[in-house]
Amino acid sequence: MTGLEIIEALAAGDIPRPPLAELLDMSIDDVAPGRVTFGLDVDERLYNPLGSVHGGVLSTLLDSAMGCAVHTTLPEELTFTTVELHVNFVRAVRAGAGRIRAEGEVISSGRRVATASGRIVGPDGALYAHGSTTCLVLPAAP
Repeated sequence: MTGLEIIEALAAGDIPRPPLAELLDMSIDDVAPGRVTFGLDVDERLYNPLGSVHGGVLSTLLDSAMGCAVHTTLPEELTFTTVELHVNFVRAVRAGAGRIRAEGEVISSGRRVATASGRIVGPDGALYAHGSTTCLVLPAAP
């Protein structure tokens, strides 16, 4: 399967979600070539000691959206791994924010390196975080 076909199958529930997506209850809400949107309903179980959603959860959500966006550009013989992730936190996310979404979009997809940008927004369009990633393109395992 191509990367796009894999992400579409995950979104449709035709193949099981990875364990981390199950643990956090993240879902793929939208897929297009070079673009993927993840959704997450936030509550107190995701809080850090300061009373807001832990930055690691937000980073995971962004990494997933941006990485899957990269994956949608790859043929079946290629895969990728994240080599750099940069996240800027703009405001705290708290329970009551509603369903947040992480939107990932490919900037460049080359033979060896791909880059993407992403942002986390609330249902009202409020920006919570934004970031970028660099991914190494690799041969897929047989």
